[in-house]
Amino acid sequence: AAAAAAAAAGAEQPKEESTNGNGKGDDDKETAKAKTTKAKRADSAAPSAEAGASEPTPTPDDDVLVEVDNDTNEKYTVVSIRARNRPGLLTAVTTCFRDLGVDVAKAVVDMEQDDVRDQFFVTTDGGSKLTDKTTLDSVSSLLETVLKSPNLLGGPRSAFGMARPYAVNATNDRTSMSEDERHRSDLLYTLMDTYIKNDVLSVQESIVNHVEYTIARSRYHFDDFEAYQATAYSTRDRLIESWNDTQQYFHDQDPKRVYYLSMEFLVGRSLLNALYNLNLKGLYREALEQLGYNLEIIKERERDAALGNGGLGRLASCFLDSMATENLPAWGYGLRYQYGMFRQTIQDGFQRENPDYWLTLGNPWEIERPNVTYPVSFYGHVSAREEDGRQIFVWNPAEQVDAVAYDNPIPGYRTANTINLRLWSAKPSREFDLESFNSGDYVASILEKQNAESISSVLYPDDRTYKGKELRLKQQHFFVSATLQDILRRYTAQHGSLENFSDKVALQLNDTHPTIGIAELMRLLMDVYKWGWTASWEATTKVFSFTNHTVLPEALEQWPVELLQELLPRHMQIIYDINWRFLQELRAKFGNDQAREYRMSIIQEGDEKMVRMAHLALVASHTVNGVAEIHSELIKQTIFEDFYEMYPKKFQNKTNGVTPRRWLAFCNPPLRNLINETLGTDAWISRLDLLEGLKSHADDGEFQSRWVEVKQLAKAKLAAKIKELCGVEVSTDALFDVQVKRIHEYKRQVLNILGIIHRYDQIRNMSEEEKADVVPRVCIIGGKAAPGYELAKRIIKLISAVSQRVNNDPAVGDLLKVVFIPDYNVSLAEVIVPGSELSQHISTAGTEASGTSNMKFAMNGCLIIGTMDGANVEIAEEIGDDNIFIFGALAHEVPKLRTERADLKVDDRFAHVVRLISSGEFGYADFFTPIVDAVQGSDYYLVANDFPAYLRAQDAVDRTYKNSSIWTRMSIMSVAGCGKFSSDRTIRQYATEIWGVEPCERPRPPNAPEGYSVPGGGGGGPSSPNTSNGGGGGGGGGGDVGGAASSRPPRSSKPAKRTSDSPPQKSKSSSSSSSSSSSSKKDGGKPTTSEYHDMM
Repeated sequence: AAAAAAAAAGAEQPKEESTNGNGKGDDDKETAKAKTTKAKRADSAAPSAEAGASEPTPTPDDDVLVEVDNDTNEKYTVVSIRARNRPGLLTAVTTCFRDLGVDVAKAVVDMEQDDVRDQFFVTTDGGSKLTDKTTLDSVSSLLETVLKSPNLLGGPRSAFGMARPYAVNATNDRTSMSEDERHRSDLLYTLMDTYIKNDVLSVQESIVNHVEYTIARSRYHFDDFEAYQATAYSTRDRLIESWNDTQQYFHDQDPKRVYYLSMEFLVGRSLLNALYNLNLKGLYREALEQLGYNLEIIKERERDAALGNGGLGRLASCFLDSMATENLPAWGYGLRYQYGMFRQTIQDGFQRENPDYWLTLGNPWEIERPNVTYPVSFYGHVSAREEDGRQIFVWNPAEQVDAVAYDNPIPGYRTANTINLRLWSAKPSREFDLESFNSGDYVASILEKQNAESISSVLYPDDRTYKGKELRLKQQHFFVSATLQDILRRYTAQHGSLENFSDKVALQLNDTHPTIGIAELMRLLMDVYKWGWTASWEATTKVFSFTNHTVLPEALEQWPVELLQELLPRHMQIIYDINWRFLQELRAKFGNDQAREYRMSIIQEGDEKMVRMAHLALVASHTVNGVAEIHSELIKQTIFEDFYEMYPKKFQNKTNGVTPRRWLAFCNPPLRNLINETLGTDAWISRLDLLEGLKSHADDGEFQSRWVEVKQLAKAKLAAKIKELCGVEVSTDALFDVQVKRIHEYKRQVLNILGIIHRYDQIRNMSEEEKADVVPRVCIIGGKAAPGYELAKRIIKLISAVSQRVNNDPAVGDLLKVVFIPDYNVSLAEVIVPGSELSQHISTAGTEASGTSNMKFAMNGCLIIGTMDGANVEIAEEIGDDNIFIFGALAHEVPKLRTERADLKVDDRFAHVVRLISSGEFGYADFFTPIVDAVQGSDYYLVANDFPAYLRAQDAVDRTYKNSSIWTRMSIMSVAGCGKFSSDRTIRQYATEIWGVEPCERPRPPNAPEGYSVPGGGGGGPSSPNTSNGGGGGGGGGGDVGGAASSRPPRSSKPAKRTSDSPPQKSKSSSSSSSSSSSSKKDGGKPTTSEYHDMM
């Protein structure tokens, strides 16, 4: 091995010395003395400590010294080296020792400016000094060869990787260190001064190491799931490197940061997304294939993270992806749900809710931070006392639980930045009540644990009961309290106080769920940091901004005052105070207008007083935004009309977007590759407006043929998934018609199923000649109904009943198939979206805030049939009205149509299909009666009104589909017009127009190769997704640098101080006091926050 290393260095191998019969050299005594070898080389420039500097390739004339000393130390042979400091030097030296069978008992690492002066205390593998002349000569010769080598050390082709440059933090001058501190710091740096290498062999070694050491399985026998786990851990290693260095860079640059607060993050699977973003997909595919595993198979063993339900959570995840890609100094905060919302199964056509045990076998992507723990309080009472002439309020809680942090690295695309999603898990303050257990009360002994853990067990617990409402509010307070404590602690740990806090922090509320955080921040600033009301309110209103996601008044969250008073008494006090001051401001502007005050008050009066959380968010936030142009205008005219009149400058629009990485480039490789080839670049993946270049190819017959081939591949994949999940064979020659989204009356799955019944009734009554002209259809529906939403559950049963009837009717055959795909999630969407040809977004105009699934479908060449609602309006503007099927009443017409609904003469076809349901044509007539009553009675969502227009639009779909050239052109134009709907664009607008946050891109590592994009990215450079297999030239598979690892950015040269940072509510000090004081809990002295670096 040593010979191979020497050969790699381009030098002659050291010649073996002759030995006598017992293996000892003839001059052992002489070689036991100090042996020194020097080689003179011309000086070269030292590697820059500044981030972004490049490492010069060493010349063979630098000073190198190797000294082997057997006299100085009684126990060890001391090997001293002096050489230019280069990345990977320590790794190279220790590799030489390992290859020669020499054990290193101790290393003293000393860096002086550009040089290293290291000492290694070594022995034979038997624990004795080195006395064999051959070994001593080999040590000297091999080390000298390695230290001189320009190939093993320093250059971009370095076998030990690109350097992680060593910079001195301005506040940690090395001159202030003791010698021991300096040596320790140097050692800690040089032990990991390069990134993990990315070549096939290194990746395989990483995977197999995790099989054996992390999963504790035999590397000779591990199954696909264990291969997935090991691959995930291997990928996570690389994410952690980037994550640590990104956080250090943010810490050093100290930019303004944004924190995105959301109850949901529907992230989906992480493996392929991470590998693509790290430019390593092809490399890992090759590495796994050589080990006998298929990446496409093992990725299916990953469970979707059950951290969200629908569009709200998926939007939050797209935003995180874009924040990382746009290099924003951002973190996401949410809850780590143990069982998600639920796992949906369909039994006899009925939805059944089961716990989603997604964490049972572990989650390799998360990093538990048991040292990042905060107490969160509930119940109790508030007392007051005088302190320094001021009245101080003290919350005396009756219950307390711990919030434990779990970090999830979020990599950006083509950037060295990796940001963080921090999720909170609820744990009991006291794990086990031993006293109750010993007294025989075994249930009570674990009751506290169960009560605490229930807080983060399930997303959106059923709130039809008082206890359900209480648990939901508990969840929301637990989430924001832990989050705000964490943000405040991290800020004070870095800055020493909360000075300029509101200038350095932006907090985004994703809908009303985190709004209780406004009262919690006020409480923390006033009660813990001892700020006055005015300063606290000024800071609070400067940091919070609020995104509204609804136009439905009933969807605006409210909590009973009685519940809030009991659960969060101090917060109820603060909300009353906020409301009193707001009403004073209202009267000052509009006079004594009691009707206005009643409409706008945060406290809704009535038989049961309620706290209007949206109103609290509107009053306390500096900016309020809608999520589509029509939505932003509607809220100013309807639900927030009074607030718009009072605060017109607060209101903005930020049209939603989706990440084009997951939702086109990664989930649809054949289409991605066709676009890359056609445009001659893959830059569109982060600059989606470049898709406009496809317009000039829309009428090209050859291009259209290839476009159709790509769609057929995706349809075949979707057909296989339908067969797997539903047991239904579908023809890929049929039109794939899809509606997948949360089941809700306003989304009008009922309109879809009524249209399907009409189509079925027509086909079964046709002659064979008429059937020959029918466009075959596969109608695909999916989505979950909330556990407490009975009508939505009945809709699922109706869809299933129609499906059962249609799919088994020989008179229909393949002309119509209906399937309901169970447990719709992100991973299923990644198959459904590319394979769809028509997507239904048919909500009643003025009810859908935006929608994002419409963007995903349009981005993949699927045509939309929909109303002028939400983002459909802007999609029609961008892709052209002639490339979308629009029908139905407009938003401004809806209120009048509702008042006239009772007098509407319904279409005969509508009346007929409703009679088919109510007469029992599909069974369960009584069970479906509430659905029939909903569309025949008040029909709030105007299903009957829009039914004729819906059928006309569907007829237009059939006519167009028969002309493949026209349909394909529309599909191409749909993709070409989707540039606006990238979440990258949305996030740039949030950053500049709301948050005031600027990009903070971690610099390219020193001596990184040309085309370098991410740490450890290998030679794939920026064209990784440009090949049919999606792997590009990543790692050793392509490009000039092959397996070169990447250099790491500056580290503080001073040993990191472990600060004991107390959670704010435990602090006794003022806001300007040091944050390094520790505090402990009463039970067992367990610290609420262990010592850790402030950037964590």
